[in-house]
Order: sequence, then C-alpha cells, then structure tokens
Amino acid sequence: MPYRTFGIDEVARYLHLSRLDLDRLVKDQEIPFERHGEHLVFRKVNIDAWASQRILGLESQRLTEYHQKSSRGAQEIVAHAAILPDMIRPEFIELAMTAKTKASVLRQMVALAEKTRRVCDPRALLQGLEAREELCSTGIPGGLALLHSRNPESYLFESAFIALGRTIQQIPFGSPDGRSTNLFFLIGCPDERMHLHTLARLCMMALKTDLLVDLRQAHDAEAMYEAILAAEQAVLAPHKHSTDSAA
Repeated sequence: MPYRTFGIDEVARYLHLSRLDLDRLVKDQEIPFERHGEHLVFRKVNIDAWASQRILGLESQRLTEYHQKSSRGAQEIVAHAAILPDMIRPEFIELAMTAKTKASVLRQMVALAEKTRRVCDPRALLQGLEAREELCSTGIPGGLALLHSRNPESYLFESAFIALGRTIQQIPFGSPDGRSTNLFFLIGCPDERMHLHTLARLCMMALKTDLLVDLRQAHDAEAMYEAILAAEQAVLAPHKHSTDSAA
C-alpha cells in the first residue's frame, strides 16, 4: 500500500526510533511530513525512501546507535538476534555474474532472487529496484550495494530473503566514494519493520567486520555463506556481552 500514512507514534515504531528522536527530526525538518491541522502525517512512500537513504549514509557511531534501536524493535518480530540464517542460503549466492551495467545488475539480481522461490512478482520487484536506484544509488563505500525496492511492500515476497551476487568486473554504481562496485545484496522482507533492520544489520557487517574482504576472497558460495553468518555473529557479540553484563 504505497499510499499508506502514519501518525507520529506509528512512524516512530516503524522506524525503530523513540518519540523523542522523532520530535527532534520533525523540529529540525529532517524527515518528510505534512501538517493536517494540528496533526502530523507521514506518507509511507516518502518515509521508506528517507529511512533507507538515511541508514545507508549513517556514519559509524550513529549507525551503531540506530542498529541497537532496530535490534530492540526486531525482538517483537523475530525470536533470535541472528536474522540472516533464515534469510540466505548458499544457493542464493552467485559468484560470477556477467553484468556490465547497473541495469543488467538489477535484472540478474532479480533472476537470482527468483531462484529463492520467495519472490511473488519478479517484474514488480525489478520495477521497484529501478525506482529506488533512480531516487539515489544504493551503493555504499567499499564496493558494495544493498539493493531493495523503492516500495518494499509485503505482497512482493513469500518470506524474507537475501540474495548475493558478485560480478566478474567492477560496475560504476554511483557509490558516494566514487569507486566501482562488485558485491550486490538484494533484500526482500515482507515485514516492513524488518526491512529497515536488515538494511542496518548489513551496513553494520560491512562497516565493522572484514566481510567485504572475505566475500571477495571466497572461492565458492559455501565460503561466502559462512563469511556472512560469521560477520553477523561478530556484529552481535558486543550486544550480547552488554546484555549478559546487565543481567
């Protein structure tokens, strides 16, 4: 439902932010909203775009803080802190994609996503990926892109998944550091709140671990799969330690 709207408390829960965080963003006009009389209205289509772009651009400390908040919110949805074992399999990984352009990357990643048997509408997914890239590149420093639909609606997916493609050659993909990209995650989440949490989790793994190096050095899909799970555990370790200490 791309025309869905949120109230301020609803959008705070959706974004895994406190009401205080939202009030500050509204006061500073850093988040898209509309005033309808005394009420604030947040359009989902605008919030999705704003939130994903914000997460991709967060620097280290702010990303860590957001990931902690989204992890707490995710506890209401999933039983385990580690979310990737249920989302990716070795067969969801392609080591030698032949794509040479952004458009061909998107097409080949959708074809790979179809192999997961978790995509309901591949054509709509491709259109959503193209629309998101037109808005702003999902490429981030380090030669990685985190592909996702402009409107990550639940009807697109049977269940949550992540697909990973590694291209044979580097692709100009609009990364803010000006470098080319050869690693592409595609995120599909039917639960809207988990979409943002998954995006934050992958950003943390890319920034805080040796995941990107390990993925480039891996010789097969199984090794790439193991590197992904190990990187998630490395990101979760400090959180688990602080939780155990508090207990």
